[in-house]
Amino acid sequence: MTLLALETSCDETSAAVVRNGAVLANVVSSQIKMHEEYGGVVPELAAREHLRNLIPVVNAALAEAGVSMAQLDAIAATQGPGLPGALMIGFKAAQAAAFALEKPFFGIHHHEAHLYSPWISGAPPRADFAAFQPNVSLIVSGGHTMLVLVAAELKHRVLGETVDDAAGECFDKTGKLIGLPYPAGPVIDRLAEHGNAKAYDFPRPLLHTDSDDFSFSGLKTSVRYFVRDHPDILADDQQNRDLCASVQAAIVDVLVAKTIRAAKRSRVRCVTASGGVICNRSLRSELAKACAQAGMTLRLTEKTFSTDNAAMIGILAERKLLRQTAPTSCEAEIALNWTLD
Repeated sequence: MTLLALETSCDETSAAVVRNGAVLANVVSSQIKMHEEYGGVVPELAAREHLRNLIPVVNAALAEAGVSMAQLDAIAATQGPGLPGALMIGFKAAQAAAFALEKPFFGIHHHEAHLYSPWISGAPPRADFAAFQPNVSLIVSGGHTMLVLVAAELKHRVLGETVDDAAGECFDKTGKLIGLPYPAGPVIDRLAEHGNAKAYDFPRPLLHTDSDDFSFSGLKTSVRYFVRDHPDILADDQQNRDLCASVQAAIVDVLVAKTIRAAKRSRVRCVTASGGVICNRSLRSELAKACAQAGMTLRLTEKTFSTDNAAMIGILAERKLLRQTAPTSCEAEIALNWTLD
């Protein structure tokens, strides 16, 4: 069984070829450099770049996998949520290809695909579903932060999500206040490595509530006022590193504590984490420590599959096909604000 998957929900054009749980190819063309000067993703520019890159990226993935379009058994694409113009490019291209080839088409929920990315591992990558077990999954990226209880394969329930800014958004926006380039998350990670995380005390929003929801707008506002009242700190390299470490610690503390608490409440022994922010070294380290202390197994998505990629779209589509889930209509539309049930 061989599938072609496309992902164009935001600012990365990706195509992957999946066969029997193995990722034969996963090609990603990033637009970070193009959006850098604007301090964030410009939707119209992202859509135009997807149009320019989609065919070359698909051809590269097929060539790397040694597969032709005629050999495909199904085609999948991200249906939502995401940027309207960006989603449209990959979704409609995949629908057209499936219709022309008379193959099943699967529109995949971007967040649901993240739930399965921690299970893509090995060399070559494979979906290790034999080891799949109930877990609480943390999805943490620039646009989304949520906790999901995955009771079994393709059976899940959202426990909580962000009520305002996502964790990745908080990293980028506080980084901008500090004067760091976009995307600021990786820069904060690098500077924080040599900073004192206890130098400045920032709030940990919703840390001590029973809710599994997240909120990071208050932390962002706190940093704004702190920078306004202490402008000299930004001119001192070491104090700047301390500031980054302190902001990072506030975000990581909330993510780790609420994840472990949700896992204990749900009585699962496995925690998974995915999304672009899981590349943060402090988050990976602190999650590992917390899970070890709680006697829980931790599965972290490999960095290759953490950011937006088509491999996770293809892996989930294949599982749906194997479990005889009904294909998506080739006349279906994109789902901009698709809620993960």
